[in-house]
Amino acid sequence: MKFLTVLILTISINVLSIDINAVRNAYKAAGQDHTKVEAFNKLLLNITKKDKSVLVAYKGAAIALLARKEKKIKEKKRLFQEGVSYVEYAIEKSPNNIEPHFIRLGIQENTPKILKYKSNIEEDKQFILKQFKNITSTNLRNHIKDYILQSKAFSDEEKTVISSQ
Repeated sequence: MKFLTVLILTISINVLSIDINAVRNAYKAAGQDHTKVEAFNKLLLNITKKDKSVLVAYKGAAIALLARKEKKIKEKKRLFQEGVSYVEYAIEKSPNNIEPHFIRLGIQENTPKILKYKSNIEEDKQFILKQFKNITSTNLRNHIKDYILQSKAFSDEEKTVISSQ
């Protein structure tokens, strides 16, 4: 019983000690440089669906990014589906949280058409545009803004509006 208590405390402390800004930066780095995917995944290894929805969504993104590196199609598909299930669960758990929508948009925008995971791009884009002004975290605001400015999903007019906020 003592061992179980220590194990739970250790895992809880690890999850509590995760710096969300570090996770965001690792996500951005992993999306731009495939050599950083492993480090991003390790950062979120102990996250489960019982944790904060934002961390669950990032874990899903990490798993989906791992799928890119797989050689076998079957394993690629399995990892991608597992990653997406975490992201979808996070959105279901916290439908009004902008960050899981942002993560799903990033995945859908950068996923090959063959995977048929593009159905929420417009929905997430509109949600982000509507909620952007309500973001209180400067780090998150800049993180999403940087993505929008390089994204093909957003028009030049939408990028201009976001730039001025």
